Amino acid sequence: MNRTLAAGCVLSVGGLVAYLVGVTNPYPGRAYSVTAIMIGVSLLAVGLGEP
Repeated sequence: MNRTLAAGCVLSVGGLVAYLVGVTNPYPGRAYSVTAIMIGVSLLAVGLGEP
């Protein structure tokens, strides 16, 4: 598994968990969870496209 794919997985899952926690219990900075999901999905796409 390459590092780009692993980073994409970590950011996507972490962002999703942070988003779900933010929906149930608002906290400062919760908007960054959506950013983490977007970056994670982008890294997943790049990681899957590498040979």
